[in-house]
Amino acid sequence: MRWEKDDAFFRETTASSELIFDGKVLHLYKDNIVLPDGQISMREYCKHNGAVAVVPLTKDGQVICVRQYRYALGRVTLEIPAGKFDFVGEDHLEAALRELREETGYTPGKITDMGSMATSPALLTEIIYMYMAEDLVAGEVDPDPDEFLEIVKIPLEEMVDMILNGEIQDAKTQTAVIKAWAIKQKENRERN
Repeated sequence: MRWEKDDAFFRETTASSELIFDGKVLHLYKDNIVLPDGQISMREYCKHNGAVAVVPLTKDGQVICVRQYRYALGRVTLEIPAGKFDFVGEDHLEAALRELREETGYTPGKITDMGSMATSPALLTEIIYMYMAEDLVAGEVDPDPDEFLEIVKIPLEEMVDMILNGEIQDAKTQTAVIKAWAIKQKENRERN
């Protein structure tokens, strides 16, 4: 495209890196960097191993969601099933299937890769890999010991309206549900 510059024009390089905090999930760094024009600056960011999120869609068009308390926000949120990788390099699809089963009890007959999203690229290395799960088979839930969840089913169209009305703030839920809705709309157009 005309407006694009070569990536090298923007490249920042690390002069030094200092680990400030090494937590269970987040690892906070303070780096001194060299800007593209040669000036020195500083960046603070958190390394995160990444995560998966799944839009479980029933045959009758409902999304299986979870309600859970989010400590950082101080309230209960409505989200799609999701979770962080158990280890660096974990297979994305296997992690998605695990999280879906643990949080909802469902396993899919069909799963569609919907791409990935950088959750907050200015501050966080986290990438969330998104999937849509269909042809669901019910099973037993197996949440993590520190997870307290309520399963809720909401029609896909209603979830899209909730997102557009600002009722759902969770970024991964917004992105994945809108993507799933767009995929289903495209499938419907192609069938007709």
